[in-house]
Amino acid sequence: MTLAFMRRSLAVAAIAAAAVLASCTTGPSQAELEAQRMAEAQAAAAAAAAAVRVAPPISMNSGVAESAAIYVSFLRDVGTIRGGFPDAESIQAAMRKGAAYDPIQLSQGMIAYASIVALQSPEFVAGVRQYGVDPVQRRQVIENIVYNPAYAATLPGAEAGAGLIIATLGRDISDMVTIADAVEQDAYTIQARGDSRRSWAVAPLPNRAERLEAIKQISGRRMMPPAEDTARLYAAANSGSGLSVPGGTSRPPYTPVIANALAMAALAALGAAGDEARPNTQALMQESGSEFCLSMSKLNLFQCLAASRPSYEDMFCVGRHIVRDLGTCTFGATRVPVISVSAPSS
Repeated sequence: MTLAFMRRSLAVAAIAAAAVLASCTTGPSQAELEAQRMAEAQAAAAAAAAAVRVAPPISMNSGVAESAAIYVSFLRDVGTIRGGFPDAESIQAAMRKGAAYDPIQLSQGMIAYASIVALQSPEFVAGVRQYGVDPVQRRQVIENIVYNPAYAATLPGAEAGAGLIIATLGRDISDMVTIADAVEQDAYTIQARGDSRRSWAVAPLPNRAERLEAIKQISGRRMMPPAEDTARLYAAANSGSGLSVPGGTSRPPYTPVIANALAMAALAALGAAGDEARPNTQALMQESGSEFCLSMSKLNLFQCLAASRPSYEDMFCVGRHIVRDLGTCTFGATRVPVISVSAPSS
């Protein structure tokens, strides 16, 4: 073996060794390849899970539907009151019908109904439910709403939800005002000498003290939700459909009643207003301003009846302190007063 041949052999061996060494230091090992494969599989599985993950279904407990049913059924009853009473007993019947409400229950029912109305807004429901896909984000949003109900008014679609509430309750307010105008006007019309009802309308009422006491007893009774209305409203709350409501949007600021209703609807849209959340929804149905307004209306009714002597005065009490006050309290609960400042006069 010549020296040249040995040198060539050593060079070839060195090149081969360098190639092997290079492949060992720059290429992944079998273990590394397996780890990479597992990581890619896990990432793909996570991506697939995220693609099919959705927010929990809408969930509103039956207690909210029951409260809303109380409000809806009472307004329906009051909506049947009309002017043109044919006799004194028809006035007393309207009185008994219109006085049969508990201010706290009626206020709570208004907020409950408003929350179900807000759930009829696809924009609001979709805007809220996008935060329900990720469990961590969902929990954070729920906690924010529970801690500060006004937070719900900042969520996407809130203006659409608030618009439905204000338009729907505004329709009820308009109906109440129309009835009140007719009843109060009839209290003056019936006193005219040409009105055939005048003889009994101006006659003194018998048993005035007993009449007032009977109205107070009716007012103290607990209101019960009709089963049919409860079922209909429960279905509408949990499906986001089923109620005929006018459209529209409304920008903030909102009253506490509107803010609480949006908060209840948002919790339901996140699947967080079911039976396990009754303490939260019950707390959101309490609003001191509307409760106070309805309580004062009831006291004004009692005072009106205590001073009333003929039937036409009772008729005025019905129009003013049952029907009109109901519309006035609802208006104050849903509309923020508009304050305008004019330029100072020179």
